[in-house]
Amino acid sequence: MKKHIFSYRYVIFLILPLMAETLLNITVGMADTMMVARAGESAVAGVSVINRIQDLLVFMLSAFGTGGAVVASQLIGKGDSKKACHSSKQLLLISLFFSITVALVILIIKEGFIRAVYGTLEEDVFSSALSYLVPILSSLPFLALQTSGSALFRSMGKSKTTMAISMMVNLINIVFNAIFIFYFRLGAMGVGLASLISRAIGGLTITFMLLDQKLLLHIENPHRLELDGKMIALILKIAIPSGVETSIFNLGKILVSSAVAAIGTSALAADAIFNNVGTLTNISGSAIGLASITIIGICVGKRDYKEARYWAKAMLLSCHILMGIFSLILFLLLPSIIGLYGLSEEASSLAYSCLKLSFIHSTFFWPLSFFIPNVLKAAGDVKYVMVVSISSMWIFRVVLCRYFAFTLGMGLIGIYWGMFVDWYCRIIFFVTRFIGHKWESKSVV
Repeated sequence: MKKHIFSYRYVIFLILPLMAETLLNITVGMADTMMVARAGESAVAGVSVINRIQDLLVFMLSAFGTGGAVVASQLIGKGDSKKACHSSKQLLLISLFFSITVALVILIIKEGFIRAVYGTLEEDVFSSALSYLVPILSSLPFLALQTSGSALFRSMGKSKTTMAISMMVNLINIVFNAIFIFYFRLGAMGVGLASLISRAIGGLTITFMLLDQKLLLHIENPHRLELDGKMIALILKIAIPSGVETSIFNLGKILVSSAVAAIGTSALAADAIFNNVGTLTNISGSAIGLASITIIGICVGKRDYKEARYWAKAMLLSCHILMGIFSLILFLLLPSIIGLYGLSEEASSLAYSCLKLSFIHSTFFWPLSFFIPNVLKAAGDVKYVMVVSISSMWIFRVVLCRYFAFTLGMGLIGIYWGMFVDWYCRIIFFVTRFIGHKWESKSVV
């Protein structure tokens, strides 16, 4: 019987801290929304619309992290630790440059940017959105450092480190949220300032930790710029398709959220609850997806595709089981959870109906739709993932959401049905690709 590259203990202890970290991030997001809800539904709606934009920016930064993690993991699997270490520094440099550039551009055109994306918003919603956007953009460079640094620690199998940093950052975030919202009564701006402070501490901390020369992946010669075009090209070979995919995918989500805005403030508030609570079901799937970048990447670096398939199937099954358990628990607690937000009866009722539907789809369809693409990305098959994701998003989700919501008069429920049809399409193409063998020839190192 063949001995596996990784032990079950190693994989489990790689995933568990990532689950804890993901849970922490989501619950802090829920706490943010609950706190700002005390300032009224317009504040909740303002934070919600900017969070759609923030999600886009975060996923773009995550694309760099994914690119760096895939390259580093495959180089570790290949046994070239020196190049893997060199790739780490290049990842931090390009993600930092990108985040600063994007933040400065949007800050200059911030008011026009919000109106261009969302059109006409109620004045109090627009004001909240604008006050929240400025500190969020200011925090991007620090978030870039934290995101890239965390990706490198995961590539080393040190998910406990990323969990500890996440715990610190989120604790700081909650404390400053409470101070800015309840004491200074800054509303949406307070939530943004808390994010800025906590991200600054997190980004600087993880960068300092990567200076430790004893780590498998570390920053060599930190005082030198040392841009390496060839190594950056390898990272971007993964990061660009992944970034284009996530950016356009989330741009489509922003356009869908503009349809939510057209339904009304109650729908926006219900959508904010849906995004907070609904993502709790994805905790295990997201964590296992992150772990797969390391596991599959190292297998591919060793050119052991049989092992890569073995772990992909084992982790996929774990996704279904754990997401089903999370969904059942949340369904039983749903009335109490929604009540914590203190929103109107209409917004609460909308959120309840949409979330019940989401729990079913998260259990049976989310893993096939979103975990399998992570496996393909870890192997270097990013262009295929990009084309399928973008095509499915625009052909199905963007078009059908508006058709179901307005033409058929289904309202907010119709928005989510359009999303689920998009999932069905993704499953067909990604599962077919995984069953085949083309992805096995896409290694980047």
